[in-house]
Amino acid sequence: QVELVESGGGLVQPGGSLRLSCAASGSILSINRMDWYRQAPGKQRELVAGITVRGNTHYSDSVKGRFTISRDNAKNTVYLQMNSLKPEDTAVYYCNAVLVTTLLGDYWGQGTQVTVSS
Repeated sequence: QVELVESGGGLVQPGGSLRLSCAASGSILSINRMDWYRQAPGKQRELVAGITVRGNTHYSDSVKGRFTISRDNAKNTVYLQMNSLKPEDTAVYYCNAVLVTTLLGDYWGQGTQVTVSS
């Protein structure tokens, strides 16, 4: 059984910062990659940022230069540092992990709400 637990969401004013965390637990042998997605009301879920086991990162154009993804392999945890937040960043943010237990699988967290508003 694998569980991903996100934390760190909340309400922040435009221009502010938040740091999201996602911790994976369970019978995990290895984690190939961890990604952050977000879904705003009435919109499709979109990939925000991702990081591989080797530390290679990628970002959507909408967050490049403002968000930073990092991971602690020893803790099976991924972070998303979000700076210069805008109202359009408002969404539920989900953690996704591609990892190996007895098989390679794709797992999701429950989501954490981020609201950017004055």
